[in-house]
Amino acid sequence: MIPRARHLAAAALSGALLMLPAFAGVSDASAASKVYKVALTKTRADVQRVANYWKPEQLKKADSYSPATPSSQPAPAAKAASGGSVNAPIGASTSALRTSQAVTPAPPTKGAARTMGKVYFRFGDKEYWCSASSVAAKNHSVVATAAHCAYDARQGNAAAYWIFVPNPGSNGETPDGIYVGSSISMHEDWPGKNDYDYDYAFVTVHRGFTWQKQGDKYVAKDVGQLQDNVGGLGLELSRRSPLSDIHAFGYAAGPQPDGSRPFNGLSLQPCVGSTRKAVAPGLDLNFGVQLAPCNFSKGASGGPWVYGWQADKKLGNLVGVNSLTWNTDAKGEFDAVSSPYFSIVTGEAYRHAAAQTTPTNVM
Repeated sequence: MIPRARHLAAAALSGALLMLPAFAGVSDASAASKVYKVALTKTRADVQRVANYWKPEQLKKADSYSPATPSSQPAPAAKAASGGSVNAPIGASTSALRTSQAVTPAPPTKGAARTMGKVYFRFGDKEYWCSASSVAAKNHSVVATAAHCAYDARQGNAAAYWIFVPNPGSNGETPDGIYVGSSISMHEDWPGKNDYDYDYAFVTVHRGFTWQKQGDKYVAKDVGQLQDNVGGLGLELSRRSPLSDIHAFGYAAGPQPDGSRPFNGLSLQPCVGSTRKAVAPGLDLNFGVQLAPCNFSKGASGGPWVYGWQADKKLGNLVGVNSLTWNTDAKGEFDAVSSPYFSIVTGEAYRHAAAQTTPTNVM
């Protein structure tokens, strides 16, 4: 998730963090907020180009790629030029989010939900992966992850060849399909300032597909929309800390501060804890939420925080995403993970992603 220098900076905050009062939250935006949208694939040819990159041979190697880590430098404002800001004022179109502060979880068309998985992508000439989850939406096609798992704020570039694979197998299997990213919706202060108060992104995805072997070649078979296949977590905004019994999930893989590697990135890991405020001024994190205890390492970035987790249905409400890991006691193991605070402003980015439409057939 974050390079060693940043872990040390987080650890240096430990004394102050332990003395912080309970998190009172951030005042919700009452005027206009800005959503920054970046297109990933615009045409059928774009989608097929990304799909062809992730043939089964490539997917078998995917877990050997590096988990994505946030950049360590502030983003130059002039670099946020590959997308566009969209005025998204709070008004009648967001009244449901404003009044109820929640989106209801959605089960799949059959069976228990399987909302969590990995996103694979490239920055420059190198492949990366992160954790992510499906979120219930009117277009049945929204994935939540960390913004640093979709957009490199330091370079001002969106990820290339971005896909979401729910419930991935350990040898490149994609039992619930492959979903190519269509567009990213995020707060403009991530691409503009690398502000960790906004390290979240909602990615609208195309209909899913799976590869089928026919003779000596692979053929893509359409499998339908993401939410129909795996369900979607709900979304809950403006929850005040402290909260207990928050379930965080992620495909942790990186080493602990002492060099040990308790996770291999191949299986989804849970941690359950309580929340408190998290502040890291050097990262512009002023309204973060920290979950402890949690020994997640890099690879868990973008994984969901779920409130009201229903183990039988495997559903609940998304209230955060893994963003930064912490070693608050400066010992051999990470002991906390943090997320940006999910406010009405977060809801604006989600609403924009949920309103996007994609072609009915791209394969």
